[in-house]
Amino acid sequence: MKAFGFLSFGHYGTGSGPGDPDAKQALLDAVEIAEGADEMGVNGAYFRVHHFARQAAAPVPLLSTIAARTKNIEVGTGVIDLRYENPLYLAEELAALDLLSDQRLAIGVSRGSPEPALRGWEAFGYTGSTDPRGADIARPKFEQLMRAVRGERIADADPQQYGQGVRLRLEPHSPGLDERIWWGAASRESAEWAAREGVNLMSSTLLTEATGAAFADLQAEQLERYRQAWKEAGHTRTPRTSVSRSIFPIVSQEDQLMYGQLRRDTRDQVGVIDGFKSTFGKTYVGEPDELIEQLKGDVAVMSADTLMLTIPAQMGPELNLNLLGNFAEHVAPALGWEPNTEGPVTGYPIS
Repeated sequence: MKAFGFLSFGHYGTGSGPGDPDAKQALLDAVEIAEGADEMGVNGAYFRVHHFARQAAAPVPLLSTIAARTKNIEVGTGVIDLRYENPLYLAEELAALDLLSDQRLAIGVSRGSPEPALRGWEAFGYTGSTDPRGADIARPKFEQLMRAVRGERIADADPQQYGQGVRLRLEPHSPGLDERIWWGAASRESAEWAAREGVNLMSSTLLTEATGAAFADLQAEQLERYRQAWKEAGHTRTPRTSVSRSIFPIVSQEDQLMYGQLRRDTRDQVGVIDGFKSTFGKTYVGEPDELIEQLKGDVAVMSADTLMLTIPAQMGPELNLNLLGNFAEHVAPALGWEPNTEGPVTGYPIS
């Protein structure tokens, strides 16, 4: 690990109860958390995208606001559900945002996870899927997105304006944006596919596999298989990889009162999601020395260049910035952390 950021799921409520943020407040809180994180050297601000739920949905306006109010922090998603997207319009928006943010994007995309709406992508106008999970429309959309992001000429020009045989690319174009696109992978096979496609790997908060092995070991194998597939594909650049964890440092009595009860959740969980028997990573709770020892023993955390801390964003900026500050001050330096003032994050070379 050389970098860390926060991953927010963007939960909000009706705003009717004490401390219950409504949609507007949740967005304002997200911006405030990102601003504070940028100032303390945190490397990334990432947001989960969900539809038909009281969570973050349209990410580009939020990321644009954060990018305009910060200097160094990477802004991104974990992940955008491509089943719900027009890939060419998304490519235009991302290119414009990448240029405006001085190329600080880290955009995770994937098929997405289960949504509240049954086949909700059809309500967005994307029909024709014969797969109950919609995977058969997500990957073709990904291919369209990457062609556009890479600046390929994908449309015939009007011959009355350009002459015969001219093809056009989407504008604006942001050179190098394709190197900041990530695929959110929940299995070893999807990670290998991402490697062959030449995009970065955002390993999911769960794996749709349950072999009896620890989550960290399954994820470390996923990372290794990704890197091997990357090497075999012959790509020349060094890719990025990330993993997510729930980590709560306890450095005060207030922290103990807030997070101490979470110690009972410090084991991997196995359950069924989207029809797959899946493994969910454990929660890390403890004093800094304890966390350092545990995280150094988490082979996936130490293998990835970026660690995303899943945060309880609905609990407000003060609590979350305290959580990030405790990790930055007391834990991250011992794991190899390089603050955002040291420049953009790079991946570990593949030998």
